[in-house]
Amino acid sequence: MANLTIEIENLKCGGCENTIVKGLKAISGVQAVTVDHANRAVILDADSNLRQQIVDKLLSMGYPEKGSVAGLDKGIATAKSFVSCAIGRIS
Repeated sequence: MANLTIEIENLKCGGCENTIVKGLKAISGVQAVTVDHANRAVILDADSNLRQQIVDKLLSMGYPEKGSVAGLDKGIATAKSFVSCAIGRIS
């Protein structure tokens, strides 16, 4: 088990946090998830070999790793994050 920190984009509120925590805890091998709003980062206790799967899951929810997307892809990720945020506020 490793302590992984991934800086992300599009983190706005507690709704985002709820979505991120729920989505990442669904990955087998992820033990704990903490969202650091001040540093716009996700801190996980997880197998280090899961890092790419975690980064891919974050992107699919609209929270790409910092600096990993640009242009149209960045716009799509931002739009996804608004939907994920809204869902996170409801759940």
